[in-house]
Amino acid sequence: MGREHGQMQTTVLAVTRPFMKCLWRINTVGLDHIPVSGPAILAPNHNSVIDSFFLPCVLPRRVSYVGKAEYLDDWKTRTLFPALGMIPIDRTGGDASARALDTAAGVLEAGELFGIYPEGTRSRDGLLHKGHTGAARLSVRTGAPIVPVGILGTRAIQPPDHPLPRPFRPAEIRFGRPIHPAESGSITDDRLRFRQITDEVMYEIRALTGQDYVNDYATKGKAAATETLEAVTDPGMPERRSSVEVLRSVSA
Repeated sequence: MGREHGQMQTTVLAVTRPFMKCLWRINTVGLDHIPVSGPAILAPNHNSVIDSFFLPCVLPRRVSYVGKAEYLDDWKTRTLFPALGMIPIDRTGGDASARALDTAAGVLEAGELFGIYPEGTRSRDGLLHKGHTGAARLSVRTGAPIVPVGILGTRAIQPPDHPLPRPFRPAEIRFGRPIHPAESGSITDDRLRFRQITDEVMYEIRALTGQDYVNDYATKGKAAATETLEAVTDPGMPERRSSVEVLRSVSA
């Protein structure tokens, strides 16, 4: 896969990291869970716009992500966003979810880090919402582990609809143990396997953040076309469960 995305990320972060560390006290925990090389999927909770700036700031490696092509509405964003790692996806004229999945798989197959918010969008209420299965699909397809990420403090820094972040406030980013697709290899039904992995990821995020969990999508009520990586809709709570328990919960 070409490196047309993210070619300026290292340079930009080298400049902005000292500035951000002066404005905010960003602590990290478990950074050793990020593999030194090779692919990995980062799956954080999402409470604030600034999450997407803080996470790359603390990572030792470049990270890419997909975003709506509509963001690239002028020459500044068309130049800056892809340079910083965003891969634009056109949501019109076909299956945007499949295109996003293919694009993300290409990043991982090139041995890079890929970031995806399993909740699909920001949590407006601060709760942890049910995860979509895009990260699990990518993990099974590419063999890349999923690293759950808990981001704390950013909601106080930049609440929903607040135009600018508030300076001099603390934040913490916690990285959990990697979840490997082989751990769920005994589940032969793909749908159940994707849900099993996703629920495990959400369980780990909840453990990292201490957030209350609700078994509803944060994107509930929005048109399907607004989803970047659309997931199958099936039941599931973020608990540690065996494959037998998953089968029972779905068939009940």
